[in-house]
Amino acid sequence: MSDPVGVPRAVVLGHAGFAAGIVGAARAIAGEAAHFAVVSNEGLDTAGIEAALGGWLAQGVRVIFTDLPAGSTTMAARRLQRTTPELVVITGTSLPLLLDFAFSDAPPAIAARDAADRAKLAIMVTGGSA
Repeated sequence: MSDPVGVPRAVVLGHAGFAAGIVGAARAIAGEAAHFAVVSNEGLDTAGIEAALGGWLAQGVRVIFTDLPAGSTTMAARRLQRTTPELVVITGTSLPLLLDFAFSDAPPAIAARDAADRAKLAIMVTGGSA
């Protein structure tokens, strides 16, 4: 699933409904700026995930956001880096990460790296006692 305006800037890939949910939230906040394709691993093995991503790579997408650092989604994306070395894979996807990327005017690979650096700062713990 991608916006009808053309090739998305990035793919969001995750387990079950993760990608659709987080991209839906990003679109609710960012509107047209949140130009992502959504891929789920549901019902797919690693080869199936790679095939699903391959279609987006063929269209020129070079940024993939995944949910878990060592999950099947990331493993499939990382394998594609062997044949597409310019592919950027970012794990631990969060809403602040996607929003920062969506609002960036930088080329996708640079925007992804910058967004990842800034998204780390969005993690906060409040309250509780030690």
